[in-house]
Amino acid sequence: MRMLILQIYVFSGLVAHKAIWEMLRLRSGISSGASTGSARLTLVKLIKIGIFLGIIVQIWLPDILPISADPLVIRLIGIALFSLGLITAIAARIQLGNNWSNIESAQVLADHTVVDKGIYGYVRHPIYTGDLLLLIGLELALNSWLVVGAIALCPVVMWKAMKEEKMLLRKLTGYVEYHQRTKRFIPFLI
Repeated sequence: MRMLILQIYVFSGLVAHKAIWEMLRLRSGISSGASTGSARLTLVKLIKIGIFLGIIVQIWLPDILPISADPLVIRLIGIALFSLGLITAIAARIQLGNNWSNIESAQVLADHTVVDKGIYGYVRHPIYTGDLLLLIGLELALNSWLVVGAIALCPVVMWKAMKEEKMLLRKLTGYVEYHQRTKRFIPFLI
């Protein structure tokens, strides 16, 4: 019974995350990027869809590559990280509002401004931080060694964030000052 509750919780969290993203994207009028025709963009989107569907399937299966035969503590840590990541990512996305653009086609639009309130007053990439915590927490909650794959995404996300920052430093008014006074991922640390 506890496992079913866990499965429903993480499934609902992922669905809520995706639904909020799509609702906010549609409300802001941002394109999904599907019509651009870029092979790289299409590949990235297909990989994201594949990972998402794989995670959804994984939620409903018995433990895959289990870490422990008695995973209560691991699952509790995972639920805490998943919850923190989910709350962080959703709050950050809402706070970013129309200043958001798809990760695949990161760009600065004419009406974009620096968002430095709320979570963004402390870190420059709270959505990335939240999503990583969500994925790592999910795999721990599912008692899976696939957590190693989620952790392996950290350097990829770091590279993506640094690449994004270079563009923002060049193109977004006020970003230089914002960059100097905030951390990249974890308040006061990193």
